[in-house]
Amino acid sequence: MNRLAGALAMTAMATMAAAPAFAQQYPDRPIKVVVTTVPGPLDAFARAVVNQMSLKLKQPMVVENKPGAGGNLGTDVVAKAPADGYTVLFALDSTFTVNPSLYEKMPFDVSKDLAVIGVPVTYSQMLAVGPNVKANNLPEFMKLAKASKMSYASGGNGSPSHLTMAAFLGAAGLEMVHVPYKGTGASVVDVMSGQVDSVFAVTSGIWPQAKAGKVKPLAVSGTQRSPLAPDVPTVAELGLPQFNATFAYVMAVPANTPREIQQLLTRELAAAMKSPEVAEFNRINDYAVTDMGQEASANWLRDTRKRWNGVITSAKITN
Repeated sequence: MNRLAGALAMTAMATMAAAPAFAQQYPDRPIKVVVTTVPGPLDAFARAVVNQMSLKLKQPMVVENKPGAGGNLGTDVVAKAPADGYTVLFALDSTFTVNPSLYEKMPFDVSKDLAVIGVPVTYSQMLAVGPNVKANNLPEFMKLAKASKMSYASGGNGSPSHLTMAAFLGAAGLEMVHVPYKGTGASVVDVMSGQVDSVFAVTSGIWPQAKAGKVKPLAVSGTQRSPLAPDVPTVAELGLPQFNATFAYVMAVPANTPREIQQLLTRELAAAMKSPEVAEFNRINDYAVTDMGQEASANWLRDTRKRWNGVITSAKITN
C-alpha cells in the first residue's frame, strides 16, 4: 500500500470511528427548548414531546416560552443561537408559512437560517355559528351569507382562524365583516352570545361548546373529518372540493447544526410521537400525526407558504 492509499484508508477509518463517538457525546448537557407562544396548546404539545425525548437522550430538555411578533421573537432567538444542538425550537407553522407574507420585514430567513427537524402533527379548524343564525349546514350558511351582511370572529389579524375564513370566503366568492379579537377564546364567547355570527376555531376547543348546543358546527377545514366529531363533514365535501386549511407545529434548530445531531433529533421526535403518552395527547387534542421526515416536512412548509401567500395577497391581509 502506497502512502496516499494508506492515508486515505486511515482517514476513512477515522471518519467511521468518529460517527458513533459523536452520537455518544451528544447531548452531554441540558437542551433549551424555545416555545414561541405563552402556555397553551403548542406549549402543552412541546412539553409532552420533549418529556419523552429527554428520557431517550438522557438529558433534560428545558422549555422556555418566548412569545411575541407572531412567533418571530422566539424563532429569531433560535435562528441566531449556536448551531450545536443545544437550542431547539417549537413553533406554530404560521411562523414559517404565513409570517413571510404577513410581515414587511422578517428578522430571519425561514428557508436559510433554520433546519426543520419535523412537522410532527397537523390540525384543522371547525366552522361554527351562533345558535340564532338561521343556518344548520354549510350550504345554508353560504346562501345566507350571499343574501345578507354577516360577520365572523377571529383570534386576531393573521391568526389561523382569520386565515381559514379568508381562504373559505375567497374560495366561495363571499364577503363578510371581520371582527378580530385578542385570542380565539374571546371570539367564541361572542359567537355563542350572538354578538358575531360565525367563527373558525380549533376543533378540540370549540367542539365541547357545539356538543352543549351553544354553537352549531357546520364543517371542518381539513381534508379529513375530525375523529372528535366524525359526523361533521369537511368543507371539501360540501361544495368546495379543493379546500384545505390545515395548520401544524414545527420543530427546528439553527441551520448549521451538524447533520448527525439533526438526524438524531429527527429519530427521537418520531419515537416520541409513537409513545402511548403522546399518542393519547394527540387523540384528545385532535392532532393528526404526519409521519413526515425532515425533507417531507420542509417541502410541506414550502408548499403551504405558497398557498397562504396567495390567500394573504388576495384578501389584502396586512400585519
